[in-house]
Amino acid sequence: MTLTQAEHPFAEFIKILGKGKKGARPLTQDEAYRAMTMILADEVLPIQLGAFLMLMRVKEETCEELAGFVTAVRECLQFTPSIQVDLDWSSYAGKRRHLPWFLLSTLLLAENGIKVFMHGAGGHTQGRVYTEKALESLGIAAAESLQQAEQQLVARNFSYLSLEHICRPLFDMINLRPTMGLRSPVHTLVRLLNPLAASHSIQGIFHPGYRQVHQHAALLLGEKDMAVLKGEGGETERNPDVDCLVQSVAAGELSDETWPAMFPRRHMKEDELDPQRMLALWRGDWQDEYAEASVIGTLAIALKLLQKAASQDEAHALANTYWHSRSRGYLGV
Repeated sequence: MTLTQAEHPFAEFIKILGKGKKGARPLTQDEAYRAMTMILADEVLPIQLGAFLMLMRVKEETCEELAGFVTAVRECLQFTPSIQVDLDWSSYAGKRRHLPWFLLSTLLLAENGIKVFMHGAGGHTQGRVYTEKALESLGIAAAESLQQAEQQLVARNFSYLSLEHICRPLFDMINLRPTMGLRSPVHTLVRLLNPLAASHSIQGIFHPGYRQVHQHAALLLGEKDMAVLKGEGGETERNPDVDCLVQSVAAGELSDETWPAMFPRRHMKEDELDPQRMLALWRGDWQDEYAEASVIGTLAIALKLLQKAASQDEAHALANTYWHSRSRGYLGV
């Protein structure tokens, strides 16, 4: 007699997502939390993980699912921050049309006493310049643990840490992109992690529809002050050539604000992505109006989020002051 094989516990979540057009539904926040908890505990078969990630990709994540996923990851980290961080800045997309000018925005914040913790992952998509490599070109070494990140934040108000050293299972999943040919929910949830519990957070996305999902997920997670924008190339960087809608949680309330384009015409993409140009721009050895506007415009959004300015005009004025008074020999090293 053939014995009936017991159903795998994780099959529950695959069934919820995959029952077809009429039977399928999104996960509740609790179901998403339980599913991610099992994934992080390595209680899921590889074939189940692939099916789960792609079913989520086809239907796209809800804010409740993201909140459940992020809660599970935060619990798994088991890390209690020992310092107060001002701004969590996610960086997972990489740049392919322009250099990551937003890095200079974060270094200006750090130079002016604001602690910025940046986390990301690089190399999962060909032809892009990723943050960790760009920082190396500027002489800035990445941290190798959350503890070391805190030490760097105390020493220089800035630290970058790869997802590899925050949550290895998520890092492995995000690097499945070349295998699957598609992004997965991991690319979204990592932007919301805020692993050092910064008082403010800022995120960039590529697909405009994800702005509101991030915004509402942050509200469910209890974030008090966060901002999400359609960033250049999907990074947290304002494109000065177009209007920029920033959707936020401000003091625990939802808020939307449009920042107008800084130029009447669009600029051509850069002819080459040489990170040394970032150093040259900072030192004043090379000028480029798009690059400078990108740095200042991105910085202005961050300053307003941080309540350093009450209006867009004040934020731009302060950002200009930071830029023109920068120490040209300083790069946060």
